[in-house]
Amino acid sequence: MANEATAQTQTEVPDMALSDLLLELNKFLPDSVLPAWQLVSQHPFLGSLLIALAFYVLGVCFRSLLTKIIGQVIGLSRSPVDDRALQYLHRPVFITVFFFGLSLAVTVLNIRLGNVLVNVLFSLITTSWMTAAIKISTLLLEALSRESRFKLVDSKTVPLFDLTSKLVIIMIGSYILLLIWGINPVGWLASAGIAGLAVGFAAKDTLANLFSGFFIVADAPYKIGDYINLDTGERGKVCAIGLRSTRLLTRDDVEITIPNGVIANAKIINESGGPQNVRIRIVVGVAYGSDVDQVGELLLKAGMEHPEVCESPEPRVRLRGFGASSLDFNLMCWIRHPQDRGRISHDLNVSIYKLFAEHNIEIPYAKQDVYIKQWPASST
Repeated sequence: MANEATAQTQTEVPDMALSDLLLELNKFLPDSVLPAWQLVSQHPFLGSLLIALAFYVLGVCFRSLLTKIIGQVIGLSRSPVDDRALQYLHRPVFITVFFFGLSLAVTVLNIRLGNVLVNVLFSLITTSWMTAAIKISTLLLEALSRESRFKLVDSKTVPLFDLTSKLVIIMIGSYILLLIWGINPVGWLASAGIAGLAVGFAAKDTLANLFSGFFIVADAPYKIGDYINLDTGERGKVCAIGLRSTRLLTRDDVEITIPNGVIANAKIINESGGPQNVRIRIVVGVAYGSDVDQVGELLLKAGMEHPEVCESPEPRVRLRGFGASSLDFNLMCWIRHPQDRGRISHDLNVSIYKLFAEHNIEIPYAKQDVYIKQWPASST
């Protein structure tokens, strides 16, 4: 009997609260609307339907107000970036107003799972704002990193800021979702801290690669398209930079995946990181007695006639030293792409050899002279 009385009391409280609310609203409504309002108060389903329709119209009006009036007053419609930001806000603004009205409609109906439905609606509102915030943060970073007079964010650090902003938005949204469902976030945070320690010990190599990826993106020792050499022997063109690994494409068209933890601690030679083109050096020796002026002219001719050698800076020739059996010359040329170093060096070596042969310039090589002091005596 006590349970039946308690249940009866629990069912009567919402009805009394709802009736009191309706009586209070009757005081503020005009006389022409009272008959319709009394009909609604007697039929909760009809009242909830009218509330949903009213908030749907209100949501459409708020969306139009945000697009037209606020955009014109603040002057955001002049920029395409701001127009896109307003478009991203259309959906969450409409969902917020409409779903809030649906929650009121569910409350008026006073159904058994009303609280659960209300929590679901507020969770959808939070999710819509999280999605819009992520899109707007990405849009703002793109706008701030563009080449302009007032560039605030370096384009190399955009992926780092983008990931950080998304993580912050997701954490804040998750915290709000926990509050909506009545879950204590403090207990979850404590549990997450203990689980984080366990995961950190179990996946320390993965976390090391992850943090190294952050530092590589922030420090930017290389970028996609650069040609780099590592002290571990890898050499190739950077084709992808991830948070866990970096991929290189070698001259053999083989892709190498290197963990960021390894590459962050390696000595990196970035052949594409200089202020201008890449210099190559051709070392050649000529015999003593050769005309050094003629040798210099032929070497310059070989460099200037190659179509892929840069005209500025011009090729240069230097006599570097006097070897044991040769005069050591260097032909220095500049090329545009580091990956063409081997092929262009081959072309220059072939051209130099032909020019030297044409002008009878000797390229010394190791020789041995054998002297026979005495022929052995004949056995006959």
